Amino acid sequence: MTQARLNTIISEVLPREDWSAKIIPEATISDLDKAAIKKARVEFIKRNPKYESEEPFWDDVKFLNKAKLTIKNKVTRAAMILLGKEESEHYLDSFVKIRWNLRSIENQDKDFEIFSIPFILAVDNVFSKIRNLKYRYLREGTLFPDEVLRYDPFSIREPLNNAIAHQDYTKGARINVVEFEDDHLVFSNYGTFLPKSVEDVVIKDTPEEVYRNPFLVEAMKNLDMIETQGGGIRKIFNYQRQRFFPMPDYDLSEEKVKVTITGKILDEDFAKILNKNPSLTLENIILLDKVQKRKPCSKDEYRHLRNLGFLEGRWPNYYLSLKVVEPLDDDGLKAEYIANRSFDDEHFRDMIFQYIRKFGPCKRSAIDNLIIPKLSAILTDKQKKKKVSNLLKYLREKKKVKSVDFGEWIVNEKDREE
Repeated sequence: MTQARLNTIISEVLPREDWSAKIIPEATISDLDKAAIKKARVEFIKRNPKYESEEPFWDDVKFLNKAKLTIKNKVTRAAMILLGKEESEHYLDSFVKIRWNLRSIENQDKDFEIFSIPFILAVDNVFSKIRNLKYRYLREGTLFPDEVLRYDPFSIREPLNNAIAHQDYTKGARINVVEFEDDHLVFSNYGTFLPKSVEDVVIKDTPEEVYRNPFLVEAMKNLDMIETQGGGIRKIFNYQRQRFFPMPDYDLSEEKVKVTITGKILDEDFAKILNKNPSLTLENIILLDKVQKRKPCSKDEYRHLRNLGFLEGRWPNYYLSLKVVEPLDDDGLKAEYIANRSFDDEHFRDMIFQYIRKFGPCKRSAIDNLIIPKLSAILTDKQKKKKVSNLLKYLREKKKVKSVDFGEWIVNEKDREE
């Protein structure tokens, strides 16, 4: 069992103390930023319109209690994270920060900025740093290009706000937003991903049952900063789908959550599949996205796509099916399909037999040179070697060929040409 998995199990079993709900005894309302409180009021009414007529008559103390940022007029860590003055960051040991970093295509640092509390304002400042340029592409069947923002604004704010809400602040680490010039964003925060899986959140729309910082999450929900029950993550997937862009990538290793949002079409074939199949479910799109990124699918995922007719081949050496490829009218994709499909085993066994019959005795290297270039392109070199071994094994067991001195292959006497 890995240490990360052990830590997750322990964290699930032991009573969880809410770091964000702790009161800061020395802090007062005067340590909170007036502009941040003003914005919080506006966002609170957006999320809670039932208080619209009452809110103007609340003083800041009453508002903060109503928004569940303070507890009985006492400033909590959650209130300090979202609304605290920058000069009050020492109450949080000065590590609660967001770092934006711009990197070149060669992954070299070009620019960076570090944002402190209040995070309700910092989110807008980070958003303004990201170069959300227009992206143009032609939809099939039209001469007029579509023009969209590389990133839907929601797809920037939601991962960033999720990182704030679910950061493990006991680690003393920053939240990071890395912008790459080749058009993708990476958001990362410390802390294991508490739901069972991203698929459970997105596909099954399964509500989260456990939060790392429940007090902070509730406050952010009241300020319209995050959605609950996985709805926000699902929206990001759908925004990418509408653009025919790759699905978000989640890396949950090293006790971190790292989310990558791509702002362009990576694979035109995948975009064509989405365009030609508007009825595809989000579940199927996520699985096909794995295929286009050459990521391994589980046996269950493979069976699901194969049963729908989207894949051919045997697991784990599968490829897009004729059903998917044929309607796309893409010569390159058709050629790739033929290269992947290759020929059946009987064809290769006959090739080997006829070659040995006419030119034997043959060394194994000669048989490899005959067969390996013709095998499916999705097989690795090791798998191709194994394939040839299996073909020879079958012919030997059927007593069609046999191995003699120095590993040479010959046909049995009864099958020789006269």
